[in-house]
Amino acid sequence: MASATAAEVLADPIRVIVESVLARDPTLGHGVVVEIAERIAGSRRAKRRRLAQALLDNPALLADGRSPAPRVVADLLIALRAAGARTVSPPVCAECGKQLRTIQRRGQDWYCGVCGPPPPEPCGSCGQLRRVSCRDREGMPRCVRCPPDDGDPLDVIVDVVTGVDAALSAQVVAQAVRTAVPRSSQRRALAWALQERPELLTGAGAEAPVPAVLRLLDLLCDAGATTIVHPACPGCDRVIHLHRPIDGKWLCRNCTAKSRAQPCARCGTVREAATRDERGRPLCPHCLTTDPANHEDCASCGRRRPVSVRTPEGPLCQNCRPLPTRTCSICGRSAPCEISMITSQPWCRACQLRWATCRDCGQTRPIRGGTLDEPLCATCACPDPTILRTCPTCGDPNRVRSGRSCQRCNLRRRLRGLLISDTGDIRPELQQFHDILAGHERPATVLRWLNYNKGSTALRQLATDARPLTHDLLDELPDGKPLEHLRSVLVSTGALPPRDENMVRLEQWITTTVAERSDPDQQQVLHRYAVWHVLRRLRGRLRDADTTHGQAASAQRIINAAIAFLDSLTDQGLTLATVGQGDLDAWMVSAKPSHRNGAGNFIRWARRQKLTSLDLPANRWSGPSGVIDTETRWQQARWLLHDDTVEPEDRVAGLLVLLYAQWPAVISRLTLDHVDTNDDRTLLRLGPEPVVVPDPLAGLIRQVVGTRRGHAVIGDQGTSAWLFPGGRPGRPISAERLAERLRQLGIRSGQSRSAALFQLATDLPAALLARMLGIHLGVAVAWQRASSGDWATYAAEISRRAPANGRHSDSSNI
Repeated sequence: MASATAAEVLADPIRVIVESVLARDPTLGHGVVVEIAERIAGSRRAKRRRLAQALLDNPALLADGRSPAPRVVADLLIALRAAGARTVSPPVCAECGKQLRTIQRRGQDWYCGVCGPPPPEPCGSCGQLRRVSCRDREGMPRCVRCPPDDGDPLDVIVDVVTGVDAALSAQVVAQAVRTAVPRSSQRRALAWALQERPELLTGAGAEAPVPAVLRLLDLLCDAGATTIVHPACPGCDRVIHLHRPIDGKWLCRNCTAKSRAQPCARCGTVREAATRDERGRPLCPHCLTTDPANHEDCASCGRRRPVSVRTPEGPLCQNCRPLPTRTCSICGRSAPCEISMITSQPWCRACQLRWATCRDCGQTRPIRGGTLDEPLCATCACPDPTILRTCPTCGDPNRVRSGRSCQRCNLRRRLRGLLISDTGDIRPELQQFHDILAGHERPATVLRWLNYNKGSTALRQLATDARPLTHDLLDELPDGKPLEHLRSVLVSTGALPPRDENMVRLEQWITTTVAERSDPDQQQVLHRYAVWHVLRRLRGRLRDADTTHGQAASAQRIINAAIAFLDSLTDQGLTLATVGQGDLDAWMVSAKPSHRNGAGNFIRWARRQKLTSLDLPANRWSGPSGVIDTETRWQQARWLLHDDTVEPEDRVAGLLVLLYAQWPAVISRLTLDHVDTNDDRTLLRLGPEPVVVPDPLAGLIRQVVGTRRGHAVIGDQGTSAWLFPGGRPGRPISAERLAERLRQLGIRSGQSRSAALFQLATDLPAALLARMLGIHLGVAVAWQRASSGDWATYAAEISRRAPANGRHSDSSNI
């Protein structure tokens, strides 16, 4: 029952509260109770669950109103009574039983005005048993008639402060004291503290016995004090806002969190606990916010996410929280905007994340003003320089909020915390990785990658492992996209050597797939076929190039087809040696099309190896099966050549398909070495012989060479040699992504390439076509025959022509 109750409270605490109240007083309307419960319990799910759990654990609270119980229960009882509930009891005093309209609490109990205050004590001056009004310097109680006779605390404070810093006038100090300490009892404690230790004003403020000292220091420094200074945090030595006293010393928020850090009960991260689970174990902030029990369905997008704000229509997530629609002062779009603290102008969410080179100072920083064509950083865009604050760690003046380190300092601290080894240093293999990321032009992007990516956990394991940093060490970690991206970053920064990842994954897949076979004979056959035929043939085609995703997928396809064929033989009690041609024909009829096409390679290999007598001839290509639409091809080519609204990368890729019959897989792997822009002309090497590219395509290629930039901002800062950089550091755009981008432009890569190759094969000899386009000579010959442009008969045709003017034509006339 306890588990069902906990699940019910976690799922819908408001419903639990409403049902408990209506069970006690059915006369209240459902809507009235819901409104009261949501108003009293607020928007925090923790408070709602605390109220619901209290009512479930002790239903008698609604009947007798007696504590112990959380404060929110008393607030609910008072609100229900005000709404007209008569069978619901108001809260009652835990000591005398008096019904209460307001409450005073001590712990989990509430009391009336007579029983609530602390018990009276003998006054240290008159000796009478009375309520304690204050305490003197020795800590003795004083009644209201016997206040401590130490003079006016305001005058004492003014004398101490002006004695330390003569630049401050008595009027300025008095006003600062009145603002920082409005109550006389607090002023008295402040005066005693400054009298005993005047050095609290000159740097020892972290040892202040009362928080009023820190508030007064802030006001005096803002008023122009010269001798009086802000205290540094004893934990990190930064001059920053001090958050809370720990062991008699005030620490900043970061050091306070470190002093309270403990392992999270779920993820094991050592951080300050944000809450505790049902067993009292600590949970870190990440586990609190990512717990599905704390998520709700967004009323706008319908996705289950953390609640950012609650509206009458329902809860909204961070992306759907309402913002007024204005015209962004930077990009000019009409979109949900906030008001910038620097320019006091609206700016949209997209512009808040933009980075660019500042027009005035030339540094790469976040855009905070100007326009997209002429961006400005915070320092150059701020009309009032007093708004900006200096980073307390590195001195960067480009800060808006005081007391916080800049993003680059936070990045360096985060990197060192991840990469430091057990010896206290960063291992040499990761030093360059650290330097490149610490000096990245976009530190906020690197911080987000480190804080919200599971790859940081793997990075920490690599930093503390004593073994050499190799690909094999990474292979021992849990596989996934975060680890793949981390590997790419390590390779691009030089921490790891390059490796053919598609080939490695294909080899691992073959090893696992073959090992899963239960029949030893089939294991041996599949191993021979996959390793010594499929992989060997693939490596022969690759030579020094890396395996593409399509090549690895094709190898997996034909191996899976062989497995499907062997499984069908096992189901029928047959083997490769005993299966007949009729059995193969029957399987070909019922098998999947992909298995039918892929199994032919395996059967022909098995016949050559004398493992079977089956025969399955290969299908010969007889020409293009689709429609050759030449008019559409030229129409699309003209559009890409002259439409400046299309991205230059998409225009170049599309024209290479339409004019030079290139596959997206080939285009995606072009590098800067394939382009030569010397001698006032542009050469593009698609095969052994370079092609002279005419304008305007030559201008587009030069533009792409000069402005190319991939999406991988981590570990790849414009140093990639790829003509079309991709989303992973040091890797090109994938063929699938490039084909999808062309498909969005209306260009079908296969159909457009066939139309281009068909036309080129008609006009050019096969040998020239193969050398210039980088295709196999046999493919070029097959396309030439399909287009009826057989150049093998060209010489014979010339020799049969009648001589002109009685003379035979020489080679110069051909």
